[in-house]
Amino acid sequence: MSEAEIRFRVAIPARYASTRLPGKPLRQLSGRTLLEHVYRRASASGASEVVIATDDPRIRDAAEGFGATVCMTSSDHLSGTDRLAEVAARYGWPDESIVVNVQGDEPQMPPSLIRQAAEALAAHPTAGIATACARIEQAAEAFDPNAVKVVRDREGFALYFSRAPVPWHREAFRGGAMPDALPADAGWFRHIGLYAYRVAVLREFPRLEPAMVERAESLEQLRALWHGIRIYVTEAAQVPPPGVDTEADLARVAAALAVSSQ
Repeated sequence: MSEAEIRFRVAIPARYASTRLPGKPLRQLSGRTLLEHVYRRASASGASEVVIATDDPRIRDAAEGFGATVCMTSSDHLSGTDRLAEVAARYGWPDESIVVNVQGDEPQMPPSLIRQAAEALAAHPTAGIATACARIEQAAEAFDPNAVKVVRDREGFALYFSRAPVPWHREAFRGGAMPDALPADAGWFRHIGLYAYRVAVLREFPRLEPAMVERAESLEQLRALWHGIRIYVTEAAQVPPPGVDTEADLARVAAALAVSSQ
């Protein structure tokens, strides 16, 4: 299958509640809601269908107001993956089809990266999930527990995801202290939270028992690895800026959007 023939869908889970930024999806950025910016990015990726998944009528009304397709889902879901599984079931998407989960707080997600994740999954038939990563250049990021690291095998499949600085460089990290610089003889990669799923895997995932490593690291993707689902990790050709979690993030993105529109 050529790149031009790859078909995929995008689903955007969106919740109104947010501890640090209440009503986050509907906050304004350059005259549009944060959610509309995400939707426009997803629509520009070449997806055959873009669906917003929510349990909140305020988000539904706003999304329908800018022309989006909305699927109202249960309010009992514990994660965006569970919400997407309900969307796939409601729409009857075929098991072999590909759907990309784009978080509703990523208004600067490159459309090209959304498509790259879908293409990576299509190109690796033994993978059930594809995601993305970016190189880590600074030791502080490698040691930051909020920056999730991923270790890949020689073919690009995930071996493990961790909040710890993996791989642990025995000499450079001797004594557990963070070095001034990362050694050049090993590579560190930060995981980017963008996922492409085969719908069959997406349907199965909520029924899988959570793994001990998933609970310990608070990383849902470890459940897939624990149960033998292969995850292909593509290095992002265009690395997205951080998403929006706080008022400061909102101001940062608003400033960036204002510059890009000049």
